[in-house]
Amino acid sequence: RFGLRDDCGDWCISRRGERRIPVQYAKQVRGNRVYGGQRSHIPLKVNMAGMIPLIFAQSIIIFPGVVASWFLANEGVVGDIASFIYQVFTPSNVGTNVSMGDIVYIVALFLLVVGFTYFYTMVLFSQQNIPDNLQRHGGFIPGIRPGKKTEEYLTRVLNRITLAGALFLGAVAVLPFITQTVTNIQIGLGGAALLIVVGVAVDTLRQLEAQLMMRDYEGFIRS
Repeated sequence: RFGLRDDCGDWCISRRGERRIPVQYAKQVRGNRVYGGQRSHIPLKVNMAGMIPLIFAQSIIIFPGVVASWFLANEGVVGDIASFIYQVFTPSNVGTNVSMGDIVYIVALFLLVVGFTYFYTMVLFSQQNIPDNLQRHGGFIPGIRPGKKTEEYLTRVLNRITLAGALFLGAVAVLPFITQTVTNIQIGLGGAALLIVVGVAVDTLRQLEAQLMMRDYEGFIRS
């Protein structure tokens, strides 16, 4: 119970948490009008990658178990090695008893989730091309030079906050298995299922908040 509650709390924090980088836009004079000079911010999410790293990690970590299952019928050393690999890298076998295989699976899954979180976050960040877009529209981060310096600054900040998101996501992935191993109680919901349930709940909450806010604005406009 406590593991599920912690998983839900971690996912809510990592999904809604963000670091807001202040942005200042330079003033531009066009004819008799002055444009720009506004302030905004760049929202860098703690978990920009979402649940994609967890799906990738779980897909890769079960592959050795699938391959090993083809050689379970063999006798001798090959069969013993295949049996060990199958026991370690098959999620249904994790948590049934405390063994070295459980530790290997949990550590490997955690490291894969953290690694894929960093990789996918950097892919998404590079696709957005934020530094060039800021420079093109006359925007800059106060105290940071436009161009290469801005890119280095944003990358450094993103690496720091992604660490928290990656650790949260890794904890969400392995905490059900740790709970099963310690308590010997089977948990029906895995990490991916928890992320889907909590993600849908958070998105529904955001939509309800937006609808309530629109109602407030409509009443204000009518009055």
